[in-house]
Amino acid sequence: MRTGPSDVGTVAAMTDAPTLRRGTPADTPAVFEVFLASARDLAIRNGTPWESTDADLRERLWPLLEHIGAHAAEWWVAESADGEIVGYARSVERGGLLELTEFFVHPDRQSGGVGTALLERAFPADRGQVRAIIATTDLRAQARYYRAGTVARFPIVSMEGPPTAVAVDDPSLEAIRAGTADIDTLRDIERSVLEFDRGDEFGWLLERREGWVYRRDGRAIGFAFVAAEGSGPIAAREAEDQASMLRHVETRAVELGVRLLSLEVPMINGAAMRHLLDRGFKIDPFLTLLMSSRPFGQFDRYIGFSPPFVL
Repeated sequence: MRTGPSDVGTVAAMTDAPTLRRGTPADTPAVFEVFLASARDLAIRNGTPWESTDADLRERLWPLLEHIGAHAAEWWVAESADGEIVGYARSVERGGLLELTEFFVHPDRQSGGVGTALLERAFPADRGQVRAIIATTDLRAQARYYRAGTVARFPIVSMEGPPTAVAVDDPSLEAIRAGTADIDTLRDIERSVLEFDRGDEFGWLLERREGWVYRRDGRAIGFAFVAAEGSGPIAAREAEDQASMLRHVETRAVELGVRLLSLEVPMINGAAMRHLLDRGFKIDPFLTLLMSSRPFGQFDRYIGFSPPFVL
């Protein structure tokens, strides 16, 4: 049996130090407010303030945050003496891949030891074959992630642009709408690309987004998810197949009424980067970094989930 910290504890012996406890679904509204305050503060410090309203972000992110909360491997919150949640951290586990999905402390309570205590509990060093984070470039967080045993592998950028309908240029490529009967195929493709797969979470994705399986000569060569709320993940067994797949994704985005298509592209994915740049997509200046405890996956043929909380 894995041992770890108790369900409740304090970050310090100080009487005004927050208490750490496990999160529950009832905490979702409060942690969302912590996320908003922390993320907006970071965006302003980075010189990339958000244009989205809180209502827009709530509509877009709420289903994902509820899903993460319901399926978290670890979820810890820091609660002040008066019952206010001032920080939280969560992770999900898929097979042997442990991902830190969120790690936020309210700007007024940062640099006081709360973050370190949350990270130790939500992202334990003894869990997972690989531990990974889609991390911001915040230097204080980076220092913690390195101390937690991860290393920055490469940057990830949001490639953004208004989609336009475009013909698929590969007549041998067949796009088939995916359903629950295709989950085993989706898992097999993702394992071949990332080394791990998201298991039953594909069912949730299929409920929220259009899923497509791409085949050539009867063989499944890739998949993509696209929706108005956000697109991805997208995976191809061979990197060169991505351009044709992305043409189909862009056309479907138009048909779904997407005005701005945003794709989370690892910058080592040269095929996707070049294709999207040629299509007129722009690189959003807000970067994230994939950090992990060891190298894994073939990210030259992968595009992540948007918004970038998880791979």
